[in-house]
Amino acid sequence: MYSANHWGGSFEIATDGASEDDDSRNLDLDPGAVSARQQQLRHELDETQQGWLLGPPAAKKKNRHVDLGCVIVKRKVLWWAFWGLVAGFVLVGLPIIISKSIPRKIPRPPPPDQYAEALRKALLFFNAQKSGRLPRNNGVPWRGNSGLKDGSDATDVKGRLVGGYYDAGDNIKFHFPMAFSMTLLSWSVIEYSAKYKAVGEYDHVRELIKWGTDYLLRTFNSSASSVGHVYAQVGAAKIKGKTPDDHYCWNRPEDMAYPRPTLSVTTAPDLGAEIAAALAAASIAFRDDAAYSTKLAHGAATVYEFATRDSSSNHHQATYSSNRPEIEPFYNSTGYFDEHIWSSTWMYYATGNTSYIATATSRELAARASAFDSDILDFSVFSWDNKLPGASLLLSRLRKFLNPGYPYEETLAGYHKATELDMCKCFRRFAAFNFTSGGLALFNHGRGQPLQYVVANSFLAALYADYMEAVNVPGWYCGPNFMTTNDLREFAKSQLNYILGDNPRKMSYVVGFGSRYPRHVHHRGASTPRNGVRYSCTGGYRWRDSKRADPNVITGAMVGGPGRRDRFNDSRMAFGQTEPTLVGNAGLVAALVAITSSGRGVGVGAVDKNSMFSAVPPLFPATPTPPPPPPPAWKP
Repeated sequence: MYSANHWGGSFEIATDGASEDDDSRNLDLDPGAVSARQQQLRHELDETQQGWLLGPPAAKKKNRHVDLGCVIVKRKVLWWAFWGLVAGFVLVGLPIIISKSIPRKIPRPPPPDQYAEALRKALLFFNAQKSGRLPRNNGVPWRGNSGLKDGSDATDVKGRLVGGYYDAGDNIKFHFPMAFSMTLLSWSVIEYSAKYKAVGEYDHVRELIKWGTDYLLRTFNSSASSVGHVYAQVGAAKIKGKTPDDHYCWNRPEDMAYPRPTLSVTTAPDLGAEIAAALAAASIAFRDDAAYSTKLAHGAATVYEFATRDSSSNHHQATYSSNRPEIEPFYNSTGYFDEHIWSSTWMYYATGNTSYIATATSRELAARASAFDSDILDFSVFSWDNKLPGASLLLSRLRKFLNPGYPYEETLAGYHKATELDMCKCFRRFAAFNFTSGGLALFNHGRGQPLQYVVANSFLAALYADYMEAVNVPGWYCGPNFMTTNDLREFAKSQLNYILGDNPRKMSYVVGFGSRYPRHVHHRGASTPRNGVRYSCTGGYRWRDSKRADPNVITGAMVGGPGRRDRFNDSRMAFGQTEPTLVGNAGLVAALVAITSSGRGVGVGAVDKNSMFSAVPPLFPATPTPPPPPPPAWKP
């Protein structure tokens, strides 16, 4: 009935009563003694008895925090952070390391479009037109040295007048259109150097420009600061003449044996200004060659002074071609005020001299040139004889990109408006100019050589579209009609497409481009075989009159072009349609490089905004540095 003692022994714990009384009395006197007594009792108890009194031993708690010095962090947080970093490395870092280690292919630029292909060929035409001692790598195997005695009577110029370019299918060197051609090429290089590099023609086009400007520097004493005459041309011809000259004879340039007179002029406000423009533009294109650029700029200043020395008076000067039967029937200049605006603008960009921009923006000069007279339709057509549209666009560039303000703003705004009106007149919908049924703009009203006018104005259209794109302007108004930059580009493309074969005849008007192109070009060198025979003046007529295709393909030559009904007579005697010209190909090159998309995939922008202004000083004075604060007042 009573609990049994399974472990044995008494349930009572024997103690000494006297000692217990003593201990109780000592509690009040010595707490340390009490603690010692308890320790003694614990040691006297066996394990089981201690278990009854003390219970189970407490588990030792682990330290759950880590002291990092500046902060104490829970172990669990530190643990999760560690594994989070590991996971991040695996998920993010490792793929990046792997992707970086895989060799990458350099992205290739897009394949050249048809405009880039045509550009390469168009530049070759200039190689075929070179006069003088040709380099070995000229690239036209049927051409050789020629005109090595040119300018023998020009003893006042170093190197005489050897070199330069033949103008067209004959062997005359007309300096007025030659200079304009070099200006156009230089302008295209300044604006589109990145594109030229992308299509691999940058060095080539600059070599062609230098060939021309080296020669132009010989047409006057370019080392002097003032000159009294310039040479206007080498070679001559008479309309329906019967004596040996550059028109009457049909000879390769290498076989010329007839007289080639040198023509000097003492009054040339137009020719002198155009040569100045060509040299000034080239000095910008060759800015990386400091010595040559300086030489060009100096020569430009000299011939500019010659061209404009009497412009301040009210006396009207005679043009360089006036009463000159050797020039007037071929490249007659109808005025010179447009050249003065054009050349002074180029001189300002080349030198930064503000006297030039003051001239270019003179209201009096603009009035003399009828620059803002929109009723004269032909003043809207850019050509070797009319520089107003080009000058207006150049000055619009200054306003769009630098906006110089007073005192130039009023005149610059007028040129900007003139440029917009010129662009409006390009569109068929506004009926300013006629178009053929095939879509060709008749800027010269259906007369011969229509394509040279088409390409020059297509270049301006494409370039103005790029100017607007560069400043994030989507378009402009033609009356109530808003025209976009894309509209301008489409116009330029439509004209170039026509020239390259998208026309009713499905024929390219650039020799060597496409499968169908003119085979009977009005060109002495292309039509006469290089067979070791030196043909006489009239002995070459057999090749002029031959029905056979040209024995020498003059690759890249743009011929004159079709008539107003899209008809084309592929005959050497139809020189208005089959003769190529230096001016025509210069405009073609400029238009092609402006419109091609080749190179845009490798970071090529619309235009080079800054190179044109590399010599232009800041238009506004820099903010002066504030004076230092006054020293603190002296205190004793």
